[in-house]
Amino acid sequence: MFFLALKMTQRDWRSGELRFLLVALMVAVASLTSVGFFVDRLRAGLARDASQVLAADLLVSSTKEIRADWKNAAQQRSLQIAETVVFPSMAIAGEGDSANAKLVTIKAVTTAYPLRGSLKLEDSSNSPSGKKAKDKTAIGGPQRGTIWVDAALFPSLKVQLGDKISLGDQQFQIAGVIAAEPDRGAGFLGFAPRVMMAMSDLAATNLIQDGSRATYRFLIAGEKAKIAEFQTFLEQDIKSKELKGTRIETIENGNEQLRTTLDRADQFLSMVSVLSAMLSAVAIAMAARRFMQRHLDACAMLRCLGLTQNQVTGMYLIEFALLGIVGSVAGVLVGYLSHYLLLEWLGKFVASDLPSATILPALQGLAVGMLLLLGFAMPPILQLRNVPHNRVIRREQEVPQASVLLTYGIGLAMFIALLLWQTGDVKVGVTVALGFLLGMSLFALLAWAGIKLLKRVRNVSSNAAWRFAITALQRRPGATITQVVALSLGLMALLLLTVVRGDLIAAWKQATPPDAPNHFIVNIQPDQKQEIADRLRDFGSPVMYPMIRGRLIEINGVTLTPKSYKEERANNLVEREFNLSTMAELPAMNQVVSGTWYDDATADEAEASVEEGLAKTLQLKLGDKLSFDIAGQKVIARVSSLRKLDWGSMRVNFFVIINPKSMQNMPQTLVTAFRVPDDKKNFPSQLSRDFPNLTVMDVGAIVKQLQDVLDQVITAVEFLFLFTLSSGVLVLYAALAGSQDVRMREAALLRALGATKNQLSRAQWVEFVLVGSLAGFFAATGASCIGWVLAKFAFKFAWTFAPTVWLAGIVVGALCAMLGGWLGLRNVLNQPPLLSLRNA
Repeated sequence: MFFLALKMTQRDWRSGELRFLLVALMVAVASLTSVGFFVDRLRAGLARDASQVLAADLLVSSTKEIRADWKNAAQQRSLQIAETVVFPSMAIAGEGDSANAKLVTIKAVTTAYPLRGSLKLEDSSNSPSGKKAKDKTAIGGPQRGTIWVDAALFPSLKVQLGDKISLGDQQFQIAGVIAAEPDRGAGFLGFAPRVMMAMSDLAATNLIQDGSRATYRFLIAGEKAKIAEFQTFLEQDIKSKELKGTRIETIENGNEQLRTTLDRADQFLSMVSVLSAMLSAVAIAMAARRFMQRHLDACAMLRCLGLTQNQVTGMYLIEFALLGIVGSVAGVLVGYLSHYLLLEWLGKFVASDLPSATILPALQGLAVGMLLLLGFAMPPILQLRNVPHNRVIRREQEVPQASVLLTYGIGLAMFIALLLWQTGDVKVGVTVALGFLLGMSLFALLAWAGIKLLKRVRNVSSNAAWRFAITALQRRPGATITQVVALSLGLMALLLLTVVRGDLIAAWKQATPPDAPNHFIVNIQPDQKQEIADRLRDFGSPVMYPMIRGRLIEINGVTLTPKSYKEERANNLVEREFNLSTMAELPAMNQVVSGTWYDDATADEAEASVEEGLAKTLQLKLGDKLSFDIAGQKVIARVSSLRKLDWGSMRVNFFVIINPKSMQNMPQTLVTAFRVPDDKKNFPSQLSRDFPNLTVMDVGAIVKQLQDVLDQVITAVEFLFLFTLSSGVLVLYAALAGSQDVRMREAALLRALGATKNQLSRAQWVEFVLVGSLAGFFAATGASCIGWVLAKFAFKFAWTFAPTVWLAGIVVGALCAMLGGWLGLRNVLNQPPLLSLRNA
């Protein structure tokens, strides 16, 4: 039986019956395994570097300086210790008008850093633009007066190795280029280039002032038992002293945050690839149905020659098993090669030098391929076991039995199981499955309405090709709807990430007022206020607002903990310090939506005005009492109003504002925002040089960095959606190829009745254009509606519908349909009419 199945496989391959099934299967497996290999390598890197994620065995992170008694306690236990301080600041290179400034993330380290893992520098003979040399392990941190930097800083500041840059009150020589930093974590955590200096140089820079946003880290390493004992000591001390803003990280919970981020990325990318698999499954089912229809006569002949039903079933099962193995293996290979493109776009955010992929994604790809083939190709094939002997004489076919129809349900169940497997979350998987079904149903309904509308315009033109095309679409409504739906889904995904994304970004830029500030100044000390105000007089004398750092510790007397809320964002807000402010008058671009703005002159208690979004997240209401810890002082303020802010104005905004009378004598710095015209671009650099403690942020540059990162992520997703579009074209091809025999008979009959070959050829092309245009129109409509929802409810800015979306959708849809149609029907008109009628 195996050799007979092998001969049938060779015969069907030579006749072209199996090639399309093979391609559809390869696309499905490749789309899933490309994500699988990508995520597998990231997880392997995370597991390999588990001990290096913290650069220590135990890490204490705090917004305040590390306590001296903790350092002494660690040393008494013979533990290794190291310290780092991380904060944003400005780096300046050059002088005068030729000076360049760049926002950087400074990291001051002690000589013992890192305790685990290794810090690597690029070879000293390696220039930023030169050929990559082997990295070397750094020992002892930067020497005094020198710094190590990210390579990305060189083009920004127009410097090279050996040059000097200014950080605060000091100048430092660039002595090395950072190649790998063990506790850098995911690149998503910070976009600013790294500058690393010796801890002993930090004080001389005068960059750390009261109110500076710096993170102090205490690294500990040693024997496992001593680490566990010291961790217990720290936890008890933090709890007994009620130290806020201090958290302990271990290898386990440190990895957990990265795993959570990775899991979410895996879910999203997998959902994109599952859409391709879903469309490919439809193509597989349609191709298998055509395979069944074209093998009815052969199967009847085999039954006449003595094969039983079980033997027929076994023969085709072996044939499709061979096809599944070959297609899955080929899909795995394509997916493996494709994952390098994902690494090119996304891998730089996570790590370099990732381990090789394991065999698990390949095994998963093989399993997916066989599941798709079993669930969607076998139902039509199982109908072949019921072909009667007398079909050789009589062209009859029995109605599919209930057991055969049941296999379609099994196929659907397998797809849902695949979706749940890929997302790893029942709620997400079910939601996505319902979303897919809803989207397909909506597109099917629109396609049905479009076909009905085309019927009305059949007589608009007397052209024979036009009338033939409309009639063909009406004759096979089910196949036409399938073609339109499949192509619409693939096109909508691509349009959403290309044309609509561009419109969203353009609308985002237009939503920002022309005179909106493009620079922020943070960390202005009170004694610098007047001098900086004088400097800013030529820039419209922007208002300077007090900024006070405080931590929310209680709501209505109930102490808050990192687990007080179910929502993760709310717990994160509780964990970090707020930038509070105080002012007598309601600031511009703020609107009180509930309660009343306080009257500081008559207020007999502390009153707070809270941004409405924050109030919703923390479940606050008017009258609630908020307790803040401000530099060791407790301030209790009653919520007297809720404000709506215009975040798109790019002006200084605060979540919480407390009346001035209650905030007297509180430590504070000042913050302001102003606009720098193009002809005064050097002003921020000059200001940073004259006041080294200031952090002058170029908001436009930061937004551009974010957009660059977003573009890289979207490019990777667009690449995955190419699989989706390919799957849509495959469905289109399968639907057209499935009707090829019927079309041959129809074409032969029409030619016998007087239609010319050119008329029928033009009719086919008109049909392709109509199907593609309908799909493109529906895809553009869907993508535009999603863009409108994102603009109105997510980004909250005005949205303008661009006709280019529909133009692009219709043109690309028509081209894809023409391609699929040409592939599926290129031989319809090549067969002589007489032969087609004889075979009918």
